[in-house]
Amino acid sequence: MAKQQKLTAQPRLKTGRSAVHEIKKQGLVPAVVYGGKDKPINLSINAREIGKILAHATSEHFLVDLEIADGGSTSNRLALVQEVQHDPLKGNVLHVDFHAVKADEKLHAEIPVVTTGEPAGVKNFGGILEISMHAIEVECLPKDLPDLITIDVSALNVGEAIHVKDIQLPAGVISRALGDLTVVRVAAPTVEVEPTPAAESAEPEVLKEKKDDAAAGAAATPAKGAAPAKGAAPAKPADKK
Repeated sequence: MAKQQKLTAQPRLKTGRSAVHEIKKQGLVPAVVYGGKDKPINLSINAREIGKILAHATSEHFLVDLEIADGGSTSNRLALVQEVQHDPLKGNVLHVDFHAVKADEKLHAEIPVVTTGEPAGVKNFGGILEISMHAIEVECLPKDLPDLITIDVSALNVGEAIHVKDIQLPAGVISRALGDLTVVRVAAPTVEVEPTPAAESAEPEVLKEKKDDAAAGAAATPAKGAAPAKGAAPAKPADKK
């Protein structure tokens, strides 16, 4: 089951771009916790602390025990990390959304899917393992929230698949995905087909023959005024009417 990470935070009274820029100079990250009957609370958390937690997390959806220090008092809130915004270039954390949960109320979260073993269809017949779902949404109490959903694929042959309904989830955890959805399957190996060489283009025989016939005809017909070939009978004059 997922372990609750402890994370210190403090209320953030000022909002806006200038206020965010100011707390970032202090090594803090803006955050907000919402959910339940309480109003959303703007927070600031330690950038290095949240970065370290995220680096060791299997998913960005995990439970944290927020320790909110407000002056001389401290309060704790159980929350699920709902969304983390990263800088697209530097990769550092820009903002974190927390969703407050209660220990006795069920929550929804997407849990990553990992596979173990080498499928028989891949090992023996050159099949290809295809993963269609990399995460499955589940419903459970916070104490039952798993870190990962592990699937053993070693028995899969070519053409076989594992669906959501085939997965044995931990006690207290149910899937919110449709049972008939395919999670993993072993596809048949791709067969490379050698390209058929293009047929050599033949000369247009008909055109060639016509061309040869025309040339032969032109050679057989003497030019106007030219002497007949030796041995050839003189042409008869046309009859005058």
